[in-house]
Amino acid sequence: MVLRAEHGWVRLWTPSCIILIIATSYIPTADALIEGLYCGTQVCYDVLSVSRDATKPEIARAYRQLARTYHPDRFRAGDPALAGETEDSAKEKFLLVTTAYETLKDEDSRRDYDYMLDHPEEYYRHYYAYYRTRLAPKVDVRVVILVTVCAISIFQYYSWQSSYNEAISYLVTVPKYRIQATEIAKQQGLLNRPKEKGRNRRTKEEVREQEEEVIRDIIKNKIDIKGGYQKPKMSDILLCKLVMLPYVLVISASWYLSWFYRFTICREEYGDEEKLYIIRRNMKMSQSQFDSLEDNLKETFLEKQLWIRENYEVHKQEQEEEMKIKMANDPRMKRYRRWMRNEGPGRLTFADD
Repeated sequence: MVLRAEHGWVRLWTPSCIILIIATSYIPTADALIEGLYCGTQVCYDVLSVSRDATKPEIARAYRQLARTYHPDRFRAGDPALAGETEDSAKEKFLLVTTAYETLKDEDSRRDYDYMLDHPEEYYRHYYAYYRTRLAPKVDVRVVILVTVCAISIFQYYSWQSSYNEAISYLVTVPKYRIQATEIAKQQGLLNRPKEKGRNRRTKEEVREQEEEVIRDIIKNKIDIKGGYQKPKMSDILLCKLVMLPYVLVISASWYLSWFYRFTICREEYGDEEKLYIIRRNMKMSQSQFDSLEDNLKETFLEKQLWIRENYEVHKQEQEEEMKIKMANDPRMKRYRRWMRNEGPGRLTFADD
């Protein structure tokens, strides 16, 4: 705001002008050398005694020469090259020389540093460029993700293989499967080998081990284990699933479109496969869980027409009622309820009672 007076022009400062002046007084000064960034208040080129046009070999040569001079392990009091230097000051200069070399040996860091020298007014940008370089990961994130996925996949496969072997070991001890496997082995002539004589004669322990191995192989090849203990497949591990993800998405999209077209637009009747799919969705079971069910149980589901929502709700209610009756008649549950009534947690009994 300006007013004209008798003796000339008089300038009156408004409050907004005063606030602007105060605010600008707190903005950092446009100084290319910022404490805490790179070499601080010293120029990295001057620290190494090289020009801004110096090549990488020249910078490395200057660094090696200064590092040999100021390295803490080579400090010797009274050395003419270190006149007036103490052990602490020599260590500080060595750290400064190392910082200057780390700044100028990398092309990206050197480019950011040169930009700071040429544009000192961009104060906050220099901070951002400095810490972006220091905090950025040194390893490609894609490599880290790939290694992690591979490690998880390997662990996943061997974990499933261990569960499968445990299931086979258990089935070998089950009389039902053991008898069936023994009969198949006898039919194939795997257990009816002629007795060996002489030096080739085996001990009873060796014969028993061979029979166990034959029975185990038959159970492994003839019995289809489903669910969580099924034989591991390479297509089920995480790495293969990620590789096949685009293909699976395309197949899934085409399947849903086909379902919509066939059963919503064309009003086709459901086949057994489609009915079982709807039943599995009603039961909220995964594919592996549903596959582990017995075939006769699936036939029962089809007979009860459980793909119809109303029929499934009735079936679900019947199952819950049967479970309640079964638990009510279970001797262990009766003993537990009797214990809860008479003693229970937190209740004391005495011998005099």
